[in-house]
Amino acid sequence: MLEQDSDTPLFGEDDDSVVLKRSKLRHPLASFFHVFFRSSAILVYLLCDIFNGSFIPSMVAIILLLSCDFWTVKNVSGRLLVGLRWWNQIDEDGKSHWVFESKKTGKLTTSGAESRIFWLGLVVCPIFWVVFMFSTIFSLKIKWLAVVIMGLVLQWANLYGYVRCKVGGRSNLQTLAKNYFGAQFFKQAMERTQKS
Repeated sequence: MLEQDSDTPLFGEDDDSVVLKRSKLRHPLASFFHVFFRSSAILVYLLCDIFNGSFIPSMVAIILLLSCDFWTVKNVSGRLLVGLRWWNQIDEDGKSHWVFESKKTGKLTTSGAESRIFWLGLVVCPIFWVVFMFSTIFSLKIKWLAVVIMGLVLQWANLYGYVRCKVGGRSNLQTLAKNYFGAQFFKQAMERTQKS
């Protein structure tokens, strides 16, 4: 009888644990492109005056990178890295409905490293575009304002969609924040009374 290697899964078993032992990233290509398009758009914006003085090619490159980023995050990396997805659906009456989905935690086979990459990229990059917006306004480079607003809108749309997926599509974010801070206040009050 042949001995089976302990790292080799049996026929029909999922080999997720073996993949996670070898690499912390289960989807390295999705992780790469999640970071690549976002950081490339920011780098092109920052370096376009140094390498190329022309506005039109820089604007086109930035908007293409932002569009690729929006599509990649919404359709690929959100599903693979954290098991979330969102979309807008229009019914027969012409009403717009937002749909937010998340995989069940039992079926989710993502790693903690992928989740950190996803959320870090999703949160940090829109902050850059906010800073760029204020810098274009204060430096009076109004021609760049349209590009910066495009970056801000596309990146905030993905951030908003995935935050809604994470906390639940039906729950109100304001109610969630009130409940969280109320629970923290109650916890601190209970700790103070126990010390007394």
